[in-house]
This record gives sequence, structure tokens and C-alpha cells, in this order.
Amino acid sequence: MIDPETHRALHRIRAAELHAQAKAHRLACSAKPPRGLRTRLGWTLVELGLRLATPRPPALAH
Repeated sequence: MIDPETHRALHRIRAAELHAQAKAHRLACSAKPPRGLRTRLGWTLVELGLRLATPRPPALAH
């Protein structure tokens, strides 16, 4: 069994690591530009590329 003081020290270290990760994540998210228009434009270009890359079915002869 782990000594209570050791357990508490390990808990403090892990808590400090989690706080640092959360702070880094918040800073990274705040540095990114808004995604609304950029995301829509990106998916539109992906859809356009897929349409251009997909071969058309042969025309039906009547």
C-alpha cells in the first residue's frame, strides 16, 4: 500500500500536469481563427474535387 503522503504528492503532481495541459489547450484554441467560413469553403472544395474525380456514367442510348 502507498503511504498517504506519497499518494498525496503524486496526486498534486498529476493535478499540476493536467492543469498545464488544459492551459496549453486553451491557448492553442484561442490562437485558431474562427472556423465557420473556412470550414464551409474547405468542404465545398472537397465535394467539388470528388465530383470532378468521379467518372460520369455512360449516356443511355434510346
